Amino acid sequence: MLATIVRSRCLRRVAVVHDQTKAALAVAAIIVAAIGGVFVSNQLQGGNEPAAAQVESAIADGAIVRDDSRILGEEGSSGVTFVEFLDFECEACGAAFPIVEDLREKYAGEVTFVIRYFPLPSHFNSSRAARAVESAARQGQLEAMYSRMYETQAEWGEAGEPKDDLFRSFAEDLGLDMDQFDADYASQEVEDRVARDVADGESLGVSGTPTFYVDGELFQPETVEDFSAVLDEALAK
Repeated sequence: MLATIVRSRCLRRVAVVHDQTKAALAVAAIIVAAIGGVFVSNQLQGGNEPAAAQVESAIADGAIVRDDSRILGEEGSSGVTFVEFLDFECEACGAAFPIVEDLREKYAGEVTFVIRYFPLPSHFNSSRAARAVESAARQGQLEAMYSRMYETQAEWGEAGEPKDDLFRSFAEDLGLDMDQFDADYASQEVEDRVARDVADGESLGVSGTPTFYVDGELFQPETVEDFSAVLDEALAK
């Protein structure tokens, strides 16, 4: 029998949960068939989130998808978008990775899959990983570096020490121009690029990863089947 793996959704803020606040935690169990386990999505509802009017304003301002947001693969023909705010060091994002990859294969050419960087302060190397992926994207290797981060997450996640050299070795393996990679990785421009995604996420009330949006609406799945169901519904409109 396959082992059951329980992972908590990675939260931006560390919260101490008292009896009186436990009711504010909405728990959604997502069956991760691809890895034979489960990760639990915890959404903390509380005063740290922006007001509904602020969120609506952020959505109207285009905070979910920007013109320069990174797209995995080719843009879909339907106009339907699937957006994930992610952290490459987050185990829940790692659990979601094979699900998203299956969706990309199933809906290739129809749905546009967008990633937004949302490195969490509690993850030592998450910002470094985001900068490495963005630097690779600037040389046309977004997908390769994106996949490499999740495929190797067990090697470097939660390390508590800088993994710049490891991420640089990934770039070398991909055959990138290393002078350009090094310059981009250390640049204020790339750091600001990641920070803009984080700012957009915060304006939308994103407090943890992964957080999904489908066609501009927050999507909170409870089962793996919900992913296909919401996309099928969006495509049918």
